[in-house]
Amino acid sequence: MEQNEITGTIVNAAIKVHSALGPGLMEGAYKVCLEHELSRRGLKVERERILPVVYDGIPIDAGYRVDFIVEDSVVVEVKAAKAHPVFEAQLLTYLKLGGMRVGLLLNFFVPSMKDGIKRMVN
Repeated sequence: MEQNEITGTIVNAAIKVHSALGPGLMEGAYKVCLEHELSRRGLKVERERILPVVYDGIPIDAGYRVDFIVEDSVVVEVKAAKAHPVFEAQLLTYLKLGGMRVGLLLNFFVPSMKDGIKRMVN
């Protein structure tokens, strides 16, 4: 699958989860349901991958953990809170640390999921 097809599948899965659950739940509920939906659609999903900071040539675990990496190529960060610019900065940081090009910020704290989707490119 190419990245556009992967991101399209992820977005469709997020819309399905949001339609079923609506806004207002805690982030963890959306993560579990989204992971299930992505796996059901045949995508390889890795949850909570550690992304080390490389300093002085040494990888250091600084506590960065990305919500999902899908098909080894798309970073997915899930939120369930009022939108904040720091969420976008966080996703860009994860893209850089993971050496990946495309990421999705999915914020389920919206009346319509289409308003909670942000695609970003490193």
